[in-house]
Amino acid sequence: MTEEVEKQGVSFDKFPLEQPLRDAIDKLGFEYCTPIQAESLVYTLEGHDVTGRAQTGTGKTAAFLITIINDLLKNPIEEQRFLAEPRALVVAPTRELAIQIASDAVKLTACCDLHTVVLVGGEDYQKQTRALDAKPVDIVVATPGRLLDFVSNDNLYLGLIEQLVLDEADRMLDMGFIPQVRQIVARTPRKDCRQTLLFSATFTPEIAELSTRWAMDPIMVEVEPEKVAADAVNQIVYLVTTADKYSLLYQLVSEPEVEKVMVFSNRRDQVRRLADNLYRNGIDCGLLSGEIAQNKRIRTLDDFKSGKLKVLVATDVAGRGLHIDDVTHVINYTLPEEPEDYVHRIGRTGRAGAIGTSISFACEEDSFLLPAIEDKLGQKLDCTHPDESLLEKPPAFSRPSRFREKTAGRPPARGGGLNRRR
Repeated sequence: MTEEVEKQGVSFDKFPLEQPLRDAIDKLGFEYCTPIQAESLVYTLEGHDVTGRAQTGTGKTAAFLITIINDLLKNPIEEQRFLAEPRALVVAPTRELAIQIASDAVKLTACCDLHTVVLVGGEDYQKQTRALDAKPVDIVVATPGRLLDFVSNDNLYLGLIEQLVLDEADRMLDMGFIPQVRQIVARTPRKDCRQTLLFSATFTPEIAELSTRWAMDPIMVEVEPEKVAADAVNQIVYLVTTADKYSLLYQLVSEPEVEKVMVFSNRRDQVRRLADNLYRNGIDCGLLSGEIAQNKRIRTLDDFKSGKLKVLVATDVAGRGLHIDDVTHVINYTLPEEPEDYVHRIGRTGRAGAIGTSISFACEEDSFLLPAIEDKLGQKLDCTHPDESLLEKPPAFSRPSRFREKTAGRPPARGGGLNRRR
């Protein structure tokens, strides 16, 4: 990292940005670059391909969107354009991340006439087709499966792509999307005829190979994810029995300073029971997991972002890529089995210069996961027993069940059984 970038306060004014983009950045209140923005924009605005290593919450989304938008504004197409022929393509692994990127793109193009369309599974295909047919599209943000559906049905043409972004490439690798991404990349112009930006939280040999294959002499820029997580988040580990976990959770989320909290658990059934018990105990909460319909997931996220919901209970489907302002606390009701997921979970708080708090529950069943997490962080985590006041039993349920699946012949589980493994 260059000495200039290491210094805090690199202004967007240092970069030759087109005025409509500059106006949008000012309107959003952005004045100074994050490290990944300052480091990457030096190269990407000059047209170089870049491979970036940075986790979510570092500002990488704005880094590649600013690059795309600035280039589109600098090089307007004067001749007639056809529908469904985008100039820029962003591929992301999850629907939530793609929707968030598209939302950011709309904000950054508020002062110009660039058209962004998001193509994701779980939403109406015809509605997305109508968005493509409304007017010539400049930026498409998509998940691999739905994007291939559009391309295979000849409803989208990728032969004019000038800029290609592959976001969270490691996640796409983990989720088995790389064969689909290979088909997508093959539909775009040759790598020497487009600008390619690839971002990944980790940089494995497989990611290095993909970068070499798809990008033209890419320049590597990076922000150390462990440092970001450790510096921005106060991390607490409570040693607690399985039977006391729900009592501890209820008492924590009931504290006044816990204003907006994300609670993570590993399995869908655990998350559903947990959200249901919190709701029945009078906590305004939402549920986010892969089994929830896409329209409900979007409404839940909107309600959480707006403050209508205090608590969002989620599986790791929400661990990456979501930009939610002012999350004060992250609670790991169960520790993740992959240390990388711990880093992404706690990265939901401590964003944009704020200090967040992460609280993890380590019971007798999953405390053995701590050493690998500590190795990933490069630091020891302080483990302590919670005060007795935090283990007081919650009051009786005051609301009817809301999130529980209807299962005949089986009574609803109480809080202490949420972490049973089957």
